[in-house]
Amino acid sequence: MSGYSSSPADAPLIREPLHAPVAHLVRGGVVEGIHYGSVVVLDADGQVHFQLGDIEAAFYPRSALKPVQAVAMLRAGLPLDGELLSLAAASHSGEERHLAGTRRILALAGLTEEDLRNVPDMPFGPAVRDAWVREGRLPSRLAQNCSGKHAAMLWTAKLNGWSLEDYLDPAHPLQQAIAEIVEDLTGQHVARVTVDGCGAPLFSISLHGLARALSRIASAAPGTPETRVADAMREHAEMASGAGRDVSALMAAVPGLLAKDGFEGVQVAALPDGRAIAVKIADGANRARVPVAAAALARAGVDPELLTEFAGEALLGGGEPVGCVRPVRALDPVPLTACA
Repeated sequence: MSGYSSSPADAPLIREPLHAPVAHLVRGGVVEGIHYGSVVVLDADGQVHFQLGDIEAAFYPRSALKPVQAVAMLRAGLPLDGELLSLAAASHSGEERHLAGTRRILALAGLTEEDLRNVPDMPFGPAVRDAWVREGRLPSRLAQNCSGKHAAMLWTAKLNGWSLEDYLDPAHPLQQAIAEIVEDLTGQHVARVTVDGCGAPLFSISLHGLARALSRIASAAPGTPETRVADAMREHAEMASGAGRDVSALMAAVPGLLAKDGFEGVQVAALPDGRAIAVKIADGANRARVPVAAAALARAGVDPELLTEFAGEALLGGGEPVGCVRPVRALDPVPLTACA
């Protein structure tokens, strides 16, 4: 236990978030659409350097919380490092290496795919999923993008002598231990617990708390569970995501960056000195998540030249670029790229 939050702050309020415009869809010089959301940028000392929208309302971080869950499992005795630890914090694409890695974790625990309780699914990666369909393969628990996390949860439970059949119950000792570390690293009590898409408990915190948690993981002392998770994900970024995924490309582009995405337009990232950003796109749109996160990283002091490939996808007209998705001026006063 690192003891970041011996007395966590009150849980964030459950309310309708006061989101603000964070990105414009610009076509031919006219704003065609607006994405709302919230953004927070933390300095290395943990102070808020920039904020837009509502960074204190309760929200669900979805898979962006997986690095925190991985830290909790290491603190509970999970003996993973390297690519298998990265897989334990993954929203993977369902590539063969991801399936093989999950099998390895289960084998190390003396368990099999039958012990998993996540929801059977097709691979998350579009190319991998298309190949499965062509081959007539069916949904499986291994292919589901959270299988590495679930395998690690099972092994953690077994190592501690906890029951396996109900490891996803919020009252289970494993999930109670994870909730404790979520509160420790975010510095706030959990507002509400529900069920994530994979079947695991999902903890509601604030966007500010999510940024604070990843900042603490990315800047922790060598040898700690936090640093083990950060090192594993940075060194094996495609094991935590997949080939061609924007989150692994972002970590490759920015030296030392730790980043994790989540469903419904969530992105969190942190640098080794503790600077961190967190983004929530209100409508869950990935086309806004990536350029808004890049603009937030530039606000945090990352060299904009490292971020140009994440500046936003082009809007097409007749097959030719006629506009783009661009962060609002309040976030990105000097756009990373020009927009028609």
